[in-house]
Amino acid sequence: MANTLEALKQLTTVVADTGDFATLEAYAPQDATTNPSLILKALQQEAYLPVLDAAIDATKDSGKTGEARIDFVIDHLLVGFGQKILEIVPGRVSTEVDACLSFDIDKTIAKARELIALYEAKGTPRERILIKLASTWEGIRAAEILKKEGIRCNMTLLFSLVQAVACAEAGAQLISPFVGRILDWYKATTGNDYSAATDPGVISVGEIYTYYKKFGHDTEIMGASFRNIGEILELAGCDLLTISPNLLEALQGMNVDVPRKLDPEAAKTADIEQVDVSEASFRWLLNEDAMATEKLAQGIRVFGQDMLKVRAIVTAKLG
Repeated sequence: MANTLEALKQLTTVVADTGDFATLEAYAPQDATTNPSLILKALQQEAYLPVLDAAIDATKDSGKTGEARIDFVIDHLLVGFGQKILEIVPGRVSTEVDACLSFDIDKTIAKARELIALYEAKGTPRERILIKLASTWEGIRAAEILKKEGIRCNMTLLFSLVQAVACAEAGAQLISPFVGRILDWYKATTGNDYSAATDPGVISVGEIYTYYKKFGHDTEIMGASFRNIGEILELAGCDLLTISPNLLEALQGMNVDVPRKLDPEAAKTADIEQVDVSEASFRWLLNEDAMATEKLAQGIRVFGQDMLKVRAIVTAKLG
């Protein structure tokens, strides 16, 4: 075993949660994910401004003006980052639809189609792209329609079993349950500390994993938003784990055994019941889960605010 990161890769597909190209080259993940917050962070570094310059240059003859031009530049910017990432990783990149569309099925679908069309116009096949959508009822319905068009979705801002089940039944390609944000809520609410094994976020992903494997769902599970190494190691065996650069570095610097914690065969014998995810049931069960309701709303707000900051940078650059 070379190091803990390499050992983890034997059980789980490792994804880099970053828009930083140097990080991707250093840790050799299979896939990469981006979001508005990561794009904003990258744009605040001089090294990534050429991606913005290229997006502006690519749209100068579009005939679009005003807000439409800004929207078009942002689309090219997101795709530009995605293409750069795909030059480094062998697998897929996730590109996020603006969080302000999280409750609009038609506009979400339209934006996903636009992003895929841009990728394909630049020679990138849709099979290498995951469109990230918030796991609202509307986002899940959009993913269901997009799946029929061969557009695969990564369902983000996912904090509960009912969201996960609805995504699977809609045929979403992948879900990203947010481990660390679940822990944040419980620590703030209860004042308690948690071990890796009792971490509410870890337990939530384990519950989703067991449900999927028990009932034969093909949707991939990618644990996300980690706060510490313990959370990651407790989910060894999960389909995928998307990990931030500081935790990738820590894993690479460790040399400990990584036993499998999530086992598909064990999950098949679990004594659990299926969840009703009709619209009424989905909305009720999500409403009854204070943590999931609050974190979903907060996540949409934060991603929406960061996209507005990206928009401001683009607007200033356009003069």
